[in-house]
Amino acid sequence: MGWEILWSEAPSKVNGPQARQFTPCIKQINFPTNLIRLEVNSSLLDYYTELDAVVLHGVKERPVLSLKTSMIDMNDIDEDEDEEKFACGMDALNKQFSIVTLREWPTNGYFDKLPYELIQLILSHLTVPDLCRLAQTCKLLYQHCCDPLQYIHLSLQPYWARINDTSLEHLQSRCTLIQWLNLSWTGNRGAISVSGFSRFLKVCGSELVRLELSCGHFLNETCLEVITEMCPNLQELNLSSCDKIPPQAFNHIAKVGSLKRLILYRTKVEQTALLSILNFCSELQHLSLGSCVMIEDYDLIASMMGAKCKKLRSLDLWRCKNITESGIAELASGCQLLEELDLGWCPTLQSSTGCFTNLARKLPNLQKLFLTANRSVCDTDIEELAANCTHLRQLDILGTRMVSPASLRKLLESCKDLSLLDVSFCSQIDNRVVLELNANFPNVFIKKSFTQ
Repeated sequence: MGWEILWSEAPSKVNGPQARQFTPCIKQINFPTNLIRLEVNSSLLDYYTELDAVVLHGVKERPVLSLKTSMIDMNDIDEDEDEEKFACGMDALNKQFSIVTLREWPTNGYFDKLPYELIQLILSHLTVPDLCRLAQTCKLLYQHCCDPLQYIHLSLQPYWARINDTSLEHLQSRCTLIQWLNLSWTGNRGAISVSGFSRFLKVCGSELVRLELSCGHFLNETCLEVITEMCPNLQELNLSSCDKIPPQAFNHIAKVGSLKRLILYRTKVEQTALLSILNFCSELQHLSLGSCVMIEDYDLIASMMGAKCKKLRSLDLWRCKNITESGIAELASGCQLLEELDLGWCPTLQSSTGCFTNLARKLPNLQKLFLTANRSVCDTDIEELAANCTHLRQLDILGTRMVSPASLRKLLESCKDLSLLDVSFCSQIDNRVVLELNANFPNVFIKKSFTQ
């Protein structure tokens, strides 16, 4: 059974920066559900989505409903049909593709006159479900739609609710050359099993360079072990919000010495495993440890990064609860190629210790710096950034009371590449100041939250 769309509309600009309550007209359905999917189109937004809450209204007593929706049971389909009959390779995507017979035609029309590479280029613009439908039309297009070169980069995230073991099994023969695979959000509620995922990687993992598994709640230690064994060329691994993986399982990642990007945001990675990863994965350039609450001593982690990860270019320590000026000093001394650094919501960092000044002086290549919700950030820090980090493109100082308009002017005058400056909830920066700065520096988007 597919999804029932309750409300959908193209995005539109809202006049005026006022908070509002939005109540769409929801389509009535005739069956109960315990699964609701929300998709937000942010294509017209200047900045992040400021969505505070979603309220669902119901009734005290569930009405008696007549369920008339028919289900298609794929187990009823005979998979031993003649070779001339086949299910579309991704019938598991929507459970509604029917088995068709390929008729013999004398020619394939004008497609016979096109070079193989040109047909491949045309088909490369199709989505995965469209490729599966097109494969049912004729043998020539079936051959093209199943060509492994069409699946070098494959994202199954848009179809997360319909992907299961059968889907992966159908894709195996097509994905023998796959380099980028996105399975984010898939596999919930047992749709993908550990054995199904393992079988797929054993066939298709040898050429993988990038693997996205964000919110993959089916992942466990066995899965990480299979990844490290079957994906020897892996350079990028995203395990963001995979909070079901046990802490000790992350030790396996240390075996992938070629890793350049590792996203462990909101996972249960613990300190010993992370130290092992940093020690053996010296090629790391991008690392996310945001909201990793199992790490006991971030100063020790920062010291290891400074000693081992000399190529680090971006680091996310959002909501790191215990890093101090000592850890920041070790980090800044050893990772001088850093271009992006997120220290938002790190309560143990205080400007009075000189930690932010030290960062500005040691990291001249900084392009993005997030000091979100650190109330101690002051004019001295901003002036040091203006003097030393002239390549700065984005700066977030949301929530500070210690920064004045004068220091912001110095920053804007020195950092010619600055394109985004977030001064939301900065008490000294009122709307009048923002308007003045906007007039003098029109190329910079200055974010001032309208909710204060």
